[in-house]
Amino acid sequence: MRIGIQIPSFTYPGGQERIAPTFARIARDADQAGLASLWVMDHFFQIRGVGAAEEPMLEGYSALSYAAAITERITLGTMVTGVVYRHPGILVKTVTTLDVLSGGRAWFGVGAAWNAEESAGLGVPFPPVSERFEQLEETLRIAKRMWSGDESPFAGKHYTLDRPLNSPPAVSRPHPRILVGGGGEKKTLRLVARYADATNLFDTPELPHKLDVLREHCAREGRPYGDIEKTALAVLTARSTAGELEEVVGRLGEHGVDQVIFSCRQPHQPHTVPLLAELAAKCA
Repeated sequence: MRIGIQIPSFTYPGGQERIAPTFARIARDADQAGLASLWVMDHFFQIRGVGAAEEPMLEGYSALSYAAAITERITLGTMVTGVVYRHPGILVKTVTTLDVLSGGRAWFGVGAAWNAEESAGLGVPFPPVSERFEQLEETLRIAKRMWSGDESPFAGKHYTLDRPLNSPPAVSRPHPRILVGGGGEKKTLRLVARYADATNLFDTPELPHKLDVLREHCAREGRPYGDIEKTALAVLTARSTAGELEEVVGRLGEHGVDQVIFSCRQPHQPHTVPLLAELAAKCA
């Protein structure tokens, strides 16, 4: 079992001036502690459930590039990029850049997007959900094409790329790991089976059923279920104990989860990364 950390909040003691050094400390500590992955949300406003929209929120890929420069081993990704935020050709170039500059440590986390509030606030088109899933599938097809070195034109329903050139190519082979986030049974998990290297699901009672559905999609796609890394997003609060985290990992491991990513609502607390480090050592 691998252990990862998600940093969903940049509201730290000391205000704006302390965001950079605090985030840097968290990233370095997570890297040196042997955690498998570090994730930030790809949002532009803080999301409900974590804080008020007005709370500090860093742009995801800028934050990951900063983390890449000060870490050595930990893998880096967004949990997850909404497909409406960036044109797919530019998004693939962005992920490729992170992969090159980090020495092959980038994840490509992507999903159909859900936060209409921030899209409206920043003027980002937010089409109906059926169209967003069409965009997601085309984005995955474009990513596969660009990472394979295929520069032939792409003409889809939503996107047209005359020459999807991607130079320099990604360091990761055959490409940065593709993670599709979300548990939608008809569309999202089908896209995981067809295109992705990993799935991310929430730690809820429905998780075992979602994995069964994914297994069925894999069978229909002719894809080995074991080829897909199963990750689960769990929550670590200021009151979480080592015993509670071990229970979470044990329970999810019984369901076949390969990596538990803990969303740390107060990642700046000094006990957070050591608690995860102790857990990772026990799971190694």
